[in-house]
Amino acid sequence: KYYPPDFDPAKIPKLKLPKDRQYVVRLMAPFNMRCKTCGEYIYKGKKFNARKETVQNEVYLGLPIFRFYIKCTRCLAEITFKTDPENTDYTMEHGATRNFQAEKLLEEEEKRMQKEREEEELNNPMKVLENRTKDSKLEMEVLENLQELKELNQRQANVDFEAMLKQYKELEEEQRRREQE
Repeated sequence: KYYPPDFDPAKIPKLKLPKDRQYVVRLMAPFNMRCKTCGEYIYKGKKFNARKETVQNEVYLGLPIFRFYIKCTRCLAEITFKTDPENTDYTMEHGATRNFQAEKLLEEEEKRMQKEREEEELNNPMKVLENRTKDSKLEMEVLENLQELKELNQRQANVDFEAMLKQYKELEEEQRRREQE
């Protein structure tokens, strides 16, 4: 490029970009959802050209929250969802409903059960002892099952497939020799 001798970079005006600027990004649907207008199922992993923007006045521990706009594959209705860094997930805003997620419900149930158990143990020292014995019994059962699986694998590992193939080839060769004789 040619720069004239009287060129002054300070005279170039700075580009002022708005804070809520939208970018076009290529992303995959982060969860299964169903469009509210046409009922089309959009499965996790479906690729979209989405508009991405930073949500104003929403930050979690210094992390910005992003909003994504996608279009339904059938009716082209707009669907929006946001990032949820607190739960390492996404939250559906509008345009679709998030489909049932068994894993998430299972995790929540486990957390609730753990919390109940801890509260019970704080109030009742006998319950602590009962829970410990239950845990140790469960651990012993798991170890026994693991030992059984190891023994089963050892029995299967004793079968030498190479030796079997070699023996089979020797028998075949012997039969060929007899036929030739």
